[in-house]
Amino acid sequence: MTVGLFLQFANYNLMQETILILDFGSQYTQLIARRIRELNVYCEIHPYNAVPEIPSPWLKGIILSGSPYSVNDENSPVPDIEKFRQKIPVLGICYGAQFIARSSGGKVMPSKIREYGRANLSFIDGTSDLMQGMSRGCQVWMSHGDTILDIPDHFRIIASTGDVEVAGYKVKDEPTYGIQFHPEVYHTTEGMVLLKNFVAGICGCSRSWTPESFIEVTVKELKAKLGNEKVVLGLSGGVDSSVAAVLLDRAIKENLHCIFVDNGLLRKHEFETVLDSYMHMGLNVKGVDSKTRFYKALEGISEPELKRKAIGRTFIEVFDEEAHQIKDVSWLAQGTIYPDVIESKSVKGPSSTIKSHHNVGGLPDFMKLKIVEPLNTLFKDEVRKIGRALGVDGSILNRHPFPGPGLGIRILGEVNEEKVKMLQEADHIFIEGLKKEKLYEKVWQAGAVLLPVQTVGVMGDERTYEYVVALRAVGSTDGMTADWSHLPYEFLAKTSNDIINKVKGINRVVYDISSKPPATIEWE
Repeated sequence: MTVGLFLQFANYNLMQETILILDFGSQYTQLIARRIRELNVYCEIHPYNAVPEIPSPWLKGIILSGSPYSVNDENSPVPDIEKFRQKIPVLGICYGAQFIARSSGGKVMPSKIREYGRANLSFIDGTSDLMQGMSRGCQVWMSHGDTILDIPDHFRIIASTGDVEVAGYKVKDEPTYGIQFHPEVYHTTEGMVLLKNFVAGICGCSRSWTPESFIEVTVKELKAKLGNEKVVLGLSGGVDSSVAAVLLDRAIKENLHCIFVDNGLLRKHEFETVLDSYMHMGLNVKGVDSKTRFYKALEGISEPELKRKAIGRTFIEVFDEEAHQIKDVSWLAQGTIYPDVIESKSVKGPSSTIKSHHNVGGLPDFMKLKIVEPLNTLFKDEVRKIGRALGVDGSILNRHPFPGPGLGIRILGEVNEEKVKMLQEADHIFIEGLKKEKLYEKVWQAGAVLLPVQTVGVMGDERTYEYVVALRAVGSTDGMTADWSHLPYEFLAKTSNDIINKVKGINRVVYDISSKPPATIEWE
């Protein structure tokens, strides 16, 4: 198994109640995890064909996700769930429900009336443990091309819509359930009621997974894992690396050595301000100027994945060299979080790879340090909660996410120092403007993107042929989904005017109004 999402459970020794989510490739799988964690219950996502052995009694329940496949497809995912059934609670969602029904002798066929979008429950079995507290007529979100037409005799219908009779079922004499709709999405208005019924009522989870409990168990785990060995950590000024640093500092104190690398792809003045802020936090941090090295590594590279890997490779090379200047260092710590890992890994069936992440891909073969990633099971909003519990300064916790490859993936095409300086100036005008107009904290992430096209413009009496900058601002909670921010026209007009007038080489500004999905937050 690879470091990250597909590790065997790292927290066995912590004896932590866990819900296991088996991924069949649904676009909503990560949302299931988000909702379960909002109920203060720990959960992990694993591919359907790589189910870990989790010791009882800490495995409290299993959820089977949806899938882009039909259960009738020749190559559809086939999990081995018989070892769980009748022993612990199982909840199948959409594809998961259809798989359980079909494998038990039921009939699943292409829908005569496909349900994609909002529907309403016309029947609810109020005696069902899963449906307790849900209202007849409540809205649910459907997304399926197949329908469960017949269920085995030992199945009982617990929910229906006007078009789908078997919208939910319970297997008699065992804690196995299936629902055709998606309780994890916002449009299912009482979805959290159902999920709470499952994890708290049916699975019996104590709902004790809180920021404080995460800190307690993670610090214990880090102490046991790292012992007296030294750790080197790369600081970026962002939320993830900052929280990782404070968490590690609490666990290993003087054995943590922090390094902040100036890769030449940071925001304007960021290197100086970040270095100063960390020194004030009392962290042992060293600044390393490697701008020239990164620019050289990026020469002639335009393809996004190759740029990411070049930046990641150079980043690790610098760390490898710096780490060897620290006597007996054994570990490289990274601020990798769950979405980084999810978006970087794919197996047959689960969610397809969108991009490789600098923290989880492109590591050179010669790397001599072991990896420790204390946040790789957390979503971004969870990292902030952990940071607040640790007492990390709000000015750091409230900073927008910034990609590890920095402006290297916000300059489309080849990267050079001239383009970096141009984008730094445009980005600085945009971000400082958001702060001045008190819009910064209303936006989850914002930045400028330099496009690899030049357009005709007029400045004074002269024609220009210069670059285009796209402004990007989105609202989100964890980066898995995002909506473009509706910034005031007056603000956008002033920002555009300031950039064009003050940044030499740019004569046109556009605003990105794409949401995720279908677009991603970053352009590369």
